[in-house]
Amino acid sequence: MAHPEVHSLNSVKKFGGSVEDYLPIHQWFDDSKAYIADMRHRAFKHHAAGIFECERVFGKSLINSEGKTVYIRYIGEQHILEDLGFIPTLEDWFENMELQKWMMNVDTRIKKILKGEKLPKSLNRELL
Repeated sequence: MAHPEVHSLNSVKKFGGSVEDYLPIHQWFDDSKAYIADMRHRAFKHHAAGIFECERVFGKSLINSEGKTVYIRYIGEQHILEDLGFIPTLEDWFENMELQKWMMNVDTRIKKILKGEKLPKSLNRELL
């Protein structure tokens, strides 16, 4: 696991330029830590689809402080490889999540229907 600045330093070694060239991209990959402060945060963006989303946010490439063109996809791949050792698909993440009944239910009477079932924390707060 690396801090966005460590990822950025590694980007400098790999692509040239300065930490500031890459820091916003590496911060973007890890900003999901604000929502879940453990390794599960990686399910949000640490996959092939996350790399393509990063391109939509930052563009296909950047010109670093040395004037070199660096592809955003390569920066995203570097980040995920440093954290996981491979680039999973979004499906890889989801196939390892256990489905719960509440995930499939749209009935407003969910508490009655799912009595005794494991419910998400946010729903439990609403029903108290």
